[in-house]
Amino acid sequence: MQQEREFAEKLEQKLPPRLVDFLKRAGEKAVQRNERAYIVGGVVRDLLLGIDNFDIDLTVEGDAVALANEFLGSAFDSITVHKQFNTATIKYDEWNIDFVTARSETYEYPGALPKITPASLEEDLKRRDFTINAMAVGLSGKNYGKLYDPCNGKSDLQGFKIRILHDKSFIDDSTRIWRGLRYEQRLGFQLEAHTLELLIRDIPMLYTISGERLRYEIECILKEKYPERVLSRAYRLGVLGSLNPFIEFDSPKEEWFARSREMSSPNTPSDLLYWLLLTYELDMENRKKLISRLHLPKQIAQSLRDCHAIKERLEMLAAPEITRSEIYRLLCAYSPSAITANIIAAAKDESRTALKLYIEKLRSVKAMITGSDLLNMGIKQGPQLKKILGAVLDARLNGDAISKEDEIAIVKKMLAGEK
Repeated sequence: MQQEREFAEKLEQKLPPRLVDFLKRAGEKAVQRNERAYIVGGVVRDLLLGIDNFDIDLTVEGDAVALANEFLGSAFDSITVHKQFNTATIKYDEWNIDFVTARSETYEYPGALPKITPASLEEDLKRRDFTINAMAVGLSGKNYGKLYDPCNGKSDLQGFKIRILHDKSFIDDSTRIWRGLRYEQRLGFQLEAHTLELLIRDIPMLYTISGERLRYEIECILKEKYPERVLSRAYRLGVLGSLNPFIEFDSPKEEWFARSREMSSPNTPSDLLYWLLLTYELDMENRKKLISRLHLPKQIAQSLRDCHAIKERLEMLAAPEITRSEIYRLLCAYSPSAITANIIAAAKDESRTALKLYIEKLRSVKAMITGSDLLNMGIKQGPQLKKILGAVLDARLNGDAISKEDEIAIVKKMLAGEK
């Protein structure tokens, strides 16, 4: 009973009161249905560690979707049902609460999505990835606040260990390799020795995983507070090379990631910028291979191409005689994130100076005179109009035109020179 009271207190001390009230009601409704409800996984782990985590996974020994539907008419924003997995997600205030039917999983072959069948809580916990994520806390009746820990996850938390549940775990689902490294670095833990052996043994199994699933794991890493710690560890162990054998992650690249946070507000770089720094040394051929392997979205794929194109122009940007208009013309077609990545990673100060000048000043420069103004001056649509507008913008970029009158004078001079 003492343990139950302790966990009931942890729930009520660490979670917001409205969220605790929701969980209590879920537990009560489960009892009324002759079922049992539990919170499981990461939120239990973090309760024990004293870390805030409001990402609630609620597992039901019974019918999770039916239990979620018991809340219809309550004060929540929406419910989404996934019938094929017998799960539902409730949007309640600012929280997303997943209702999942307790289940067991079997894998037809390595890398396959699992076949799911209803199961007991213990079976559900034993099909998970790591012992520290295989704990639950009861919400129903006399079990409210009771810790369920069939895999000794609490002991591994106390020993700062990341331990796999069985020897075939990475073979069944090798995305667990990436998750293990992510938890290890986020929590400041260590992979348990046998788990580390299995992880290294099973790196080739990552080639059985679809590009979309691998991309999701990398995206989760890039959302970590210090993603470079995970990626550096993955590089040293040989895991990172499974994405592309030419990706490196050394100390300078760790510094690039840190620098990207210093340059961002509020210290949270976009995932896109991290992608560009992660892949910075790749040539275009290997960028294309990575884009294809991970089925990268169009924005990321185009920015990867932009980043490489800018890299090839760094020597031109470093030229001492380069004008502002030339800098503008070299960079105006490319995404700001690709330019920022090169500011961080470029080897020469002169290149960085030109890139920063473009981002901070030149990209926002516009001519005051418009195409309509030129048409009113008798210039016809066509190459001549485009050439004049370009010349006026160049003059403004280079400081040769400050006012609209200066721009009109340039136009008149060009027209006179053509006569």
